[in-house]
Amino acid sequence: MGESTKTHLKSLLESFDTGMLITHYDDREHGRPMSIAAVEGANTIWFATAQSSPKSDEIRRDTRVSVTFQSRRRFVALSGTAELVDDRSKIHELWRPSWKLWFTKGKDDPSIVLIRVTVTDAEFWDNAGAIGIRFAFKAAKALLTKHEMPYVEGQHGRVKVGEGGELVAHHS
Repeated sequence: MGESTKTHLKSLLESFDTGMLITHYDDREHGRPMSIAAVEGANTIWFATAQSSPKSDEIRRDTRVSVTFQSRRRFVALSGTAELVDDRSKIHELWRPSWKLWFTKGKDDPSIVLIRVTVTDAEFWDNAGAIGIRFAFKAAKALLTKHEMPYVEGQHGRVKVGEGGELVAHHS
């Protein structure tokens, strides 16, 4: 899995506008939906939050995170590390007017902090396009004939981020 897998994963990530960010809290995990601020390549996802939010406190204590994405026919599960980034120029670059609901002082609100997730492992399933049509056809046929659903090959990949942010094959 070379450049095409990296490109496909980046394309999948860019197709989502929300991800489920999962942080660690003592011996439990805590998940919450988060609006994606930006995707950089296939190995960096950005979110925005408040300095004082529980997720910020959880990241300060334990940088391990997972992020999952789901649409009707596409799924991605990432593991990685999170870092709180208080970089005003990056906040200005990523700012969206909709964030004003949470940050009433705008992009200069001192409570804003970015979360940079650096991906270490990723797994995706993509059953969109022609593959999704083939799946729907076989599913309908299985229901009508009361036979077991046959396996339909989708696009699946599992990758590990190597040194320098390059994606290398881990398992497919």
